[in-house]
Amino acid sequence: MLRLSNITKTYQSGETMVNALKGISLSFRKNEFVSILGPSGCGKTTTLNIIGGLDKYTTGDLFISGKSTKDFKDRDWDVYRNHRIGFIFQSYNLIPHQTVLGNVELALTISGFSKKERIEKAKRALDKVGLGDKYNKMPNQLSGGQCQRVAIARALVNEPEILLADEPTGALDTETSVQIMELIKEISKEKLVIMVTHNPDLAYKYSTRIISLLDGEVESDSNPFSEEDEIKECEELENKALSNVETEPKDTKEKAKMSLWTAIKLSAKNLFTKRKRTALVSLAGSIGIVGVSMVLAVSSGVQGYITSMQDDMLSGYPITISESSYDLNSMMTSSSSREAITQLELQDGKVNVNKMVEYLLEMSKSQQDLMVSNEIDENYIKFIKDMPSNYYAAINYEYGIDPTNNIYTSFNAKKNGTSKIQSLSSILENYKAVLDATDDYKSLSTYIDMFANSIAQAPGNSDYILSQYDVLEGKVATKADEVMLVVSKKTELADVLFGEMGYYSQDEFLSLCYKAADETEQNKNNNYDEDLLKYRFSYDEIMGKSFYYLPNDCIYKKNTTSSLSFDYTYSLTEEEVSTEGVELKVVGILRPKDSISYGCLSSGFYYTTEFTNMYLRDNNKSELTTFINSKEGQSISSGSITQKLESGQTLTIETGVGYSLDYEYDKYDANGVKTTGTGTKRCFIGDSNQSTALMSIIGSYTGGSSGSSSSATSNIKTLSARSVGGNDIPNEINIYPLNFDSKYLVTDYLDKWNAHEDITLTDGSVISYSNYSSNKDGNPIARSEIKYTDTIGIIITLINTLINVVSISLICFTALSLVVSTVMIGIITYVSVVERIKEIGVIRSLGGRKRDVSNLFIAETVIIGLVSGIFGIGITYIASAIVNICLYGMAGFNVCALPASQAFIMIGVSVLLTLISGLFPARSAARKDPVVALRTE
Repeated sequence: MLRLSNITKTYQSGETMVNALKGISLSFRKNEFVSILGPSGCGKTTTLNIIGGLDKYTTGDLFISGKSTKDFKDRDWDVYRNHRIGFIFQSYNLIPHQTVLGNVELALTISGFSKKERIEKAKRALDKVGLGDKYNKMPNQLSGGQCQRVAIARALVNEPEILLADEPTGALDTETSVQIMELIKEISKEKLVIMVTHNPDLAYKYSTRIISLLDGEVESDSNPFSEEDEIKECEELENKALSNVETEPKDTKEKAKMSLWTAIKLSAKNLFTKRKRTALVSLAGSIGIVGVSMVLAVSSGVQGYITSMQDDMLSGYPITISESSYDLNSMMTSSSSREAITQLELQDGKVNVNKMVEYLLEMSKSQQDLMVSNEIDENYIKFIKDMPSNYYAAINYEYGIDPTNNIYTSFNAKKNGTSKIQSLSSILENYKAVLDATDDYKSLSTYIDMFANSIAQAPGNSDYILSQYDVLEGKVATKADEVMLVVSKKTELADVLFGEMGYYSQDEFLSLCYKAADETEQNKNNNYDEDLLKYRFSYDEIMGKSFYYLPNDCIYKKNTTSSLSFDYTYSLTEEEVSTEGVELKVVGILRPKDSISYGCLSSGFYYTTEFTNMYLRDNNKSELTTFINSKEGQSISSGSITQKLESGQTLTIETGVGYSLDYEYDKYDANGVKTTGTGTKRCFIGDSNQSTALMSIIGSYTGGSSGSSSSATSNIKTLSARSVGGNDIPNEINIYPLNFDSKYLVTDYLDKWNAHEDITLTDGSVISYSNYSSNKDGNPIARSEIKYTDTIGIIITLINTLINVVSISLICFTALSLVVSTVMIGIITYVSVVERIKEIGVIRSLGGRKRDVSNLFIAETVIIGLVSGIFGIGITYIASAIVNICLYGMAGFNVCALPASQAFIMIGVSVLLTLISGLFPARSAARKDPVVALRTE
């Protein structure tokens, strides 16, 4: 059954070779009680370890059931120990964090038995050694004799063929030793028992065979197993096998493998026995997870808020196609800022002032390069209108009209005084004229210009408007003769707006201006009447006011007596507006819903798309628009130009469209007595051209024309045919996508126009690319590119980029704590390896593989990582809740919001990092010599 043939074992101790065994040859019977005696160092334990497969012989051969073991690999030895060998150790070598039943089950677990089978076999083995009532006891609750009985039960549970006992009674008293020896003797009747002992009295009393060793050689053998006896025993075994071939099932393939789940359970039990330390280690390991998770929580919270705001922001920032605009995408990548810094660098200790003008010119050229000119024509409008309706909520076509010159309303100079009907634009000029005439408040005139956009066009989809606004009074304006008012969430409007729209009398509005200026400058001129100050309007007052629209031909009269092209009528009689005008009524007052932060309408008055269509129909062929369209560039300059003659005299020439505004105002003499002042102001129709003034200043600094021959006053304005209804092709298109996802559908659709291919519309018509139109020579030219402005896309991209950069920076910083915790857990795992060296030896002696030992400690690190991750995420959610409670009132949203997916990812990161940190200690554990491990105290 078992035969050692000329076995030698040589150890290397430093540079010295130690011969522990010197050619031992022994054969053993199938069942007998063999005791190996001899002095310390004679090779007893070495022989036992070689027989048990814990140690490897140097030369010779070990035969098991007639099979040589020279070619055995680690896997073969593991299976051999698990199925053929049972070990009984002097110090019991029980695993302290396992119950009695768990210790006995371990060998069966490695063998791959099911849980039910393991429990049944383990209980039978414990019953056999007299411990049927100790299943759930822990090793530290047993006596020495009981611990040794558990070790015997563990050795027998797998029904091995050979039982190896190394000083089984060495740690026991005499009475207990006798009990253990009686038990072992009983076992030897069925199995081969080989015992190493220093006690010859026990050996001679209980053993059937005594082998004495001395200096690594067999000195004597009381009952040697001859070759004839061995042959006879083999024949008996073969005959028995043949007689049982039909009755006994074939053995399944022997294996020795600890499952990963078993490794996890063993490690979990070990960690639980040291739960205080485990909790502290896990808590320390969670610090890095908390740091990174809090950064992710803040990032996710802010990005979640931005995501929730995206659809809302689309209303305030629609996709825009304009005839002329800045290319924001190019602007964001412009290097102008870096150039500015370069231009202003110190050179030789002096400020480089000379290059400032050069820089301004380069900036001007850069701005011109960033300007986008889009050729919006009828084909492009057809293309836009062919867009699938499920992509957008509304499309607003704007034509660049300025209806404030055509809309009139009643206006009082004095509260409760006589009113006159005056255009909205002239009411604003009226205020500016009075403020200009007052030295103390002249600066306010410039500020009023900033609020000159008093009325605008609303999107044509009333359902879309109602989805964002509550109707406080009336309804949404839909007809050409209807306007509506939009207020802020606090139901507020700018006083300048009410002033321009004629709700205030002149003295009421100016009293507001004077009071505000005095309070700001801490002056107490008291040039205002407290009784005139009025800050609130009822819905009835707002909706009770009428406005009147008149076409161009009714208010612009061609001038034949002066250089002015046309005269503008800023004031009309009631008869004129009633016979020639269309009355506009305020039909509704709207306020943004509480859930809306960026609506499609800001505070102010709005007319409808039907009004725009009426305005274009009435004025497209008017005398004024026909005149302007006949001019090159379809615009004229309106204003007074003063030219200096060679004689030294000056000549003032008025051009374009103008009018004389008569006004009166309250003024105060040196004694503070109020009197009435009057004046006339020359006003001109058109838009102020601020960029022309800027370029004029730059030109004077760079040696260009200084304007010595003529100079433009501040009254110079540009009046385009478009602003007075002379162009029925939109100059701006605003597309309001349904949501942020559909925004990309819109932009993808718009990109089709810029693709180098023909476009087929749903009606079957084709918009060609290569033969789009003809130039002046009649040659075909390609379709020009049209760029759109996706402001919200740029904003969101910038914000997300900024958030990502900050988040990544913070994560990199906080990740240092992850590295520290990873190293710490690696050290703790190595300490655990040192603490569990004997357990490593036990597992290896029971047939556990090196990989099983490695898995044991990898499982431990995984558990620590999992607990650390859960601790970290739990702390993160608690901290997030506290931060959200503290900051919600200020921010208006939950600042910290760690998604569940990221929480699981962070737990996974924690597990992964601790797994990595445990690889080295786990490998170190797997490489431990089982013989050395079993001897470690």
